[in-house]
Amino acid sequence: MDEKDIIRKAKKGDTLALSKLLQQNYSFLVKYLMKVTLHPQIAEDLTQETMMKCIEKIQLYNGESKFSSWLITIATNLFIDQQRRKKREKNWLEQEQALRKMKWNAANMNEEWIDVLDVLAQMNEEIRLPIVLKHYYGYSYEEIGKMMGIAEGTVKSRVSNGLKSVRKELAELEGV
Repeated sequence: MDEKDIIRKAKKGDTLALSKLLQQNYSFLVKYLMKVTLHPQIAEDLTQETMMKCIEKIQLYNGESKFSSWLITIATNLFIDQQRRKKREKNWLEQEQALRKMKWNAANMNEEWIDVLDVLAQMNEEIRLPIVLKHYYGYSYEEIGKMMGIAEGTVKSRVSNGLKSVRKELAELEGV
């Protein structure tokens, strides 16, 4: 029985055919992921995830490419997603550490904006930046617009919406 017959049976729900198909491609996939990840355990984990995805999506395989190429595509996408997730987690951790350091420094210098720091940290940069530039550094809307490369009206809107959010968060923190 050639691979096309096995795939056809697997797509019809034959679990033995699917198992055979996965066994035939397992070591090929592990070797590929070892080269991509450069980490044996991560390669094994991604291989397992790829096999699970294959089992879930076998009905979507259309036969336009080799089955092994389809598996490589799944594995590559899972690897890319994993790398993005790790990068987001690393960025979040770095921001949290920097925020804790800023709060500690502000507390040691008896500054009053510690609660505001928490609220600002929850905002995205598009909102946080114009608020800080306007209310902590006193720049005009026009100047902020030029700095950020956006229209003055957009700056006003972002500051206004951001301040509403800050007031709401601070009111919740104070239990109002």
